[in-house]
Amino acid sequence: MNKIRKGDEVIVLTGKDKGKRGVVLRVIEERDRLIVENVNMVKRHTKGNPMQGTAGGIIEKEMPVHISNIAIWNPISSKGDRIGFKHLEDGRKVRIFRSNNEVVDV
Repeated sequence: MNKIRKGDEVIVLTGKDKGKRGVVLRVIEERDRLIVENVNMVKRHTKGNPMQGTAGGIIEKEMPVHISNIAIWNPISSKGDRIGFKHLEDGRKVRIFRSNNEVVDV
């Protein structure tokens, strides 16, 4: 079970986008990286391909960020938080915020 998953709201801890918040769009587990919405934006110069019908130009897109530079957003305390795991009475394993032991997964 991963600590950060697709759809989680996260905050960037370090780098040029420090303090930005966004939603995780994709998790790349092999490389321990995440793609976060509107974070680590780069301009990509692409060549058009008339056979495929794609236009060329400058495209802005998100690039991966290492998972160590990201913290999950805790809406209760309004800051980034660490994640722990806990087993409930019904046997389910859930993620919890370390600061206040509130359940992340509903």
